[in-house]
Amino acid sequence: MKTNRILKAALALSIVVIMGLSFWGFKTDQKNFEISKNLDIFYTLFRELNLFYVDEIKPEKLITTGINDMLESLDPYTTFIPEEEMDDFKFMTTGEYGGIGALISKRGDNIVVAEPYEGFPAQKAGLKAGDIFVEIDGKPVNKSTTEEVSSRLKGPANKSLKLKILRPDSKKPFEIELIRQEIKIDPVTYAGMLDAKTGYMRLSSFTDGCADRIKESFLELRDRKGATSMIIDLRSNPGGLLGEAVKMVNLFVRHGEEVVSTKGKVAQLDKTYRATEQPIDSVMPLIILVNRGSASASEIVSGALQDLDRAVILGKRTFGKGLVQTTRDLSYNTKLKVTTAKYYIPSGRCIQALDYSHRNKDGSVGTIPDSLIHEFATKKGRKVFDGGGIIPDVKLDQDTLCDLAYKLIQENIIFDFATKYASTHASIPSPDKFVIDDQLFNDFHQFLLSKSFTYTSRSEQALKSLIETARKERAYDESKSEFDALAQKLTRNVDSDLKKFRSEVSSVLADEIVTRYYYQKGAVIASFHDDADVAKAKSVLSNQAEYSSILQPPPKASKLAK
Repeated sequence: MKTNRILKAALALSIVVIMGLSFWGFKTDQKNFEISKNLDIFYTLFRELNLFYVDEIKPEKLITTGINDMLESLDPYTTFIPEEEMDDFKFMTTGEYGGIGALISKRGDNIVVAEPYEGFPAQKAGLKAGDIFVEIDGKPVNKSTTEEVSSRLKGPANKSLKLKILRPDSKKPFEIELIRQEIKIDPVTYAGMLDAKTGYMRLSSFTDGCADRIKESFLELRDRKGATSMIIDLRSNPGGLLGEAVKMVNLFVRHGEEVVSTKGKVAQLDKTYRATEQPIDSVMPLIILVNRGSASASEIVSGALQDLDRAVILGKRTFGKGLVQTTRDLSYNTKLKVTTAKYYIPSGRCIQALDYSHRNKDGSVGTIPDSLIHEFATKKGRKVFDGGGIIPDVKLDQDTLCDLAYKLIQENIIFDFATKYASTHASIPSPDKFVIDDQLFNDFHQFLLSKSFTYTSRSEQALKSLIETARKERAYDESKSEFDALAQKLTRNVDSDLKKFRSEVSSVLADEIVTRYYYQKGAVIASFHDDADVAKAKSVLSNQAEYSSILQPPPKASKLAK
């Protein structure tokens, strides 16, 4: 019966699509015929597979695979959202879901609490990072996937949930009962004063209502705490709702200013978004922090404020996502998130980095070549460019983690040490005063030794690949001594590397430990100790002449009098 329903749905979809094509006015009968023909081929192919394939097939899985592969050939942002993923989709757009308020992750065969959110049921019930789920409402969790456990933890608000938990430092599990609630994650991770004059706000995502939260935080810092300049941190903010990005820009630019426009295949859907309200502040010095993880709505905000000469953009080049998605309702409570347009910020530039419409022969996607990058001008005449992300006004070096720190995070060494540390220390100093001193770093070193930790750097991996290629080309033997010498130089020694990269390892270790006691807000405060971007932003804001000069175009060369 289920198979027949799916076949009928596929046929109905074919009819709907064909009718839709006619509605949108495709003029070429040949194109309509090609679409109709291929939909019919798809339907008959599926019917024959279902009837004659040697093993039993799962129709729903097969169709979903076909849909996903089809959409993957377009771009990464055009996706099918099945009914069972609607809760996750709602969370991405609204920041809301019914659950316990905790991140979970897979550790071997176990599902553990990765981070409880402050003020929500998991944290209030005493769950801690590292706790292992044993049972949920009396049913075992062993061998379950993260997705399965997440689904079981979510549900209607105000409904009780019984959990059996095993703490890493204990052999006996304990039971807790909590009440699910509607979880609304605050998109403003932290807002506070860096000094007597400089305010700071970090925005994690552009979910519904985030512009109002930025407004509240800004007014609190300006009117009650005396901020005369502001840093807005959009680093690693992946974006979200276009409308919220427009509202956020509107907070700082004059009524009527163009913020962004969208242009796509369907001209009727093209739109120009302008500031529709009076700003809350159009003069306070602003710095927007960005990096490679700043994408989509983050780039609309930073790009628009740059084009309008309203803020100094500081950090690293952004991701370069200039594509707009629209959500379309499908049958059986499913949705299609489809790329419908490109967005253009006030100077007229589109900052999309990858050209998905012109793939390479192997299917890969290349960046836009320098020859196709164009120059644009800000409102005051400063030079800006399209072709891939927002280039900051003040560019800082790319700060990638060293291989050692990355591996310590990847293999959960940092996480496990923080779990052990928190189990034996009831409290730590406030986030702004907590440091990884010599004793604590030595304790971590001993913990690392007990785990027999080793790692291979990217340089070693690259050399191994090179040696394999040389062997295939029969060029290895004649250069063996050089390869051996290079391998010896590149082989990592954990003890020496731990000393060499102590600063970076201490930074990620402090972040993990502080999060156990002070949650996300505390981790942000602790990061100020060694945050080069924030330090540079404070320096620029403290020098009004430097700040103003960045937002002014260079003087035009004077012509020599004849």
